[in-house]
Amino acid sequence: MRTETGHDLRHHGDAEVRDDGTSLVDLAVNVRSDTPPAWLREHIAASLTSLAAYPDGRAARAAVAARHGLPVERVLLTAGAAEAFVLLARALPVRRPVVVHPQFTEPEAALRDAGHTVGRVLLREEDGFRLDPAAVPEDADLVVIGNPTNPTSVLHPADVIASLARPGRVLVVDEAFMDAVPGETEALADRTDVPGLVVLRSLTKTWGLAGLRIGYVLAAPETVGELQRAQPLWPVSTPALAAAEACVAPRAVAEAAHAAHRVAADCAHLLAGLARFAPAGLRVAGPARGPFVLIRLPRAAEVRSRLRDLGYAVRRGDTFPGLDEEWLRLAVRDRPTTDGFLRALEQALAL
Repeated sequence: MRTETGHDLRHHGDAEVRDDGTSLVDLAVNVRSDTPPAWLREHIAASLTSLAAYPDGRAARAAVAARHGLPVERVLLTAGAAEAFVLLARALPVRRPVVVHPQFTEPEAALRDAGHTVGRVLLREEDGFRLDPAAVPEDADLVVIGNPTNPTSVLHPADVIASLARPGRVLVVDEAFMDAVPGETEALADRTDVPGLVVLRSLTKTWGLAGLRIGYVLAAPETVGELQRAQPLWPVSTPALAAAEACVAPRAVAEAAHAAHRVAADCAHLLAGLARFAPAGLRVAGPARGPFVLIRLPRAAEVRSRLRDLGYAVRRGDTFPGLDEEWLRLAVRDRPTTDGFLRALEQALAL
């Protein structure tokens, strides 16, 4: 799906590891490696005995509400965050939606598919891709921003994002990667004091459930009602509901918090390794606070192709509005994988 600016909004990291890329070491997809854990696989498998009955999301919805300390009326379960973007685009009567870029392209794609003309606010590399609230048009009645933002890995201050709230405006914050941030600092998920706030969460990234499709929306009850009326009947499967209930339980939240600290340490290791390529023109957008890193380097498309020949898949950056062909996104992996990648990058840059 190419827009008038030439960006393929439907290109995602999984395209790098399909077909001839299945044997590559995957640094293109932002799903945590070695997931789902065995206990979660077993829990999901146990739900298969209930497949004859229609899905009942009440327990999972209540569990999500309890995890965030919210009334259950403020929770909507969805088939991944991607479904939530479609519901927002189709159900809400907005006239001037604006998407803050660079960021995950699916929100804009969903809005365009629903017939909206979408405005863009392009954050600048020279500003560290940080949000400038003054750049958002005052008459925008729907604003979408990611935090931490994919692909820049920037974590915006919660109060800065909250300052975008206005009467009559829906403020959509995609927190799909927030549980990968130690302490979930700058999260807005638990807030009820920000008018028009809609927070999206995904359980597919941290828990390795991209194939199951499970996420949720946190919003005012009237907004949840509007989105729910746009959903088909039984939109979330029984196995996905079982996963949702398990992944927001206290044990799982503690496990995710521990994993977030480990990922942060692995990210620091990756950044330290990338620093030695600065003489070759490699620059890191930062500080990186998500489980991925955005880098800029000359001839990035050529380097990406060489990395594939050396066995590594990375995410091209030129499909994100606000970026060009000199950008690549790297998923954070464990230290042995990162060390192997850094050796491959050295070879690719030397060729």
